[in-house]
Amino acid sequence: MDALISAAGRSLATGDPLGALKLVALRNDPPALALRGIAMAQLGDFVKAKTLLRAAARGFGAKQPLPRARCVVAQAEVALASRDLAFPSKTLDAARALLETHRDTANAAHARYLEVRRLLLVGRLDDAERALSKIPSELPPSLRTAHELVIAGIAIRRIRTKEAHAALMRAERAAREAGIPALWAEVDSALRVLNTLAARRIAKGEDTPLKLEGVEALLKSRAFVVDACRLAVRRDGAVIDLSKRPVLFSLVRALAEAWPGDVSRDALVARVFRLKLADESHRARLRVEIGRLRRVLRSLGDITATKDGFALKSPAREVVVLALPVEEEYAPVLALLSDGEAWSSSALGTALGTSQRTVQRALDELALAGKVQSFGRGRARRWLTPPLPGFTTTLLLPAALSLD
Repeated sequence: MDALISAAGRSLATGDPLGALKLVALRNDPPALALRGIAMAQLGDFVKAKTLLRAAARGFGAKQPLPRARCVVAQAEVALASRDLAFPSKTLDAARALLETHRDTANAAHARYLEVRRLLLVGRLDDAERALSKIPSELPPSLRTAHELVIAGIAIRRIRTKEAHAALMRAERAAREAGIPALWAEVDSALRVLNTLAARRIAKGEDTPLKLEGVEALLKSRAFVVDACRLAVRRDGAVIDLSKRPVLFSLVRALAEAWPGDVSRDALVARVFRLKLADESHRARLRVEIGRLRRVLRSLGDITATKDGFALKSPAREVVVLALPVEEEYAPVLALLSDGEAWSSSALGTALGTSQRTVQRALDELALAGKVQSFGRGRARRWLTPPLPGFTTTLLLPAALSLD
């Protein structure tokens, strides 16, 4: 490796892409193309970065498998940064295996982190933890920072604030040791998540904002909690998942918001079935759904009939609704877009577990309302929105909310 390539590599390692480009901008050999691609990625030009990295991988060819594998890992990182979740995982796994075979521990660990970050992004927390456990503990400072950020990300999504804060403190120390400003900024951004609005507590007509620590305390309390962030009902550690039963969840939320009072039958029909006028057939359907809800909730509480409607009864002293910071029809889409990155509709569909056409309809309506904007055409079309001010989207992302 010549001196210019070595110097450019050191510049990139310390977060100085412009310094690297000054050294290799006019060169077109594979090592220079790879470094130029990484530099362009650090500067945010992901399209140019992808082109350069592909050219570098072709230039290395089958005769130089190790640098080619490193290019594949770099391409995977650019894909993740540009929210291209369709990057083939088998290709990344093969590159990682080759790096491990050649004892390139640092780059192999980096490839594993990319896998973990993708799993975290789409809400597969158990898979992310299993993949994270396979990464060796002896790592350079930059990768230790990434390691702790992933641990913190999982802890935040699981609402474990003490664990998240400890991991972020370790990440901050590792980032300072690495001396890379971009890593400091990433850690600072994660720390702000713990100190911003994460959800709302609705009880007896009062709507109170909560930070993540407050959410954790509520979930650990003995209250009957209707969790509108995860579409579940919780009490004393027991959890009933209603994410696939939206009608039942709408019913229990309406009853919880009215507790200790009741909700009239007509009001429930209007809210749950979205009908202005109710006839006997709708009331009959309501009775059927209330019966189903009783069976589902029998271990946590009960639904009783009143003169005008129905009321929620629970052994818990308090019934609380844990709501999203911002509630609207397409909140899950806005939650993902609010990270400030540009997403494709296919990537949004993958992260939300729904079809690309469903996401596209949501994006079209949000665009008409002026809440999102797009650039590019066809497969290159990307969507973004400014970050929503004043709260974290941590609790928005895992919610399996239907967009239909």
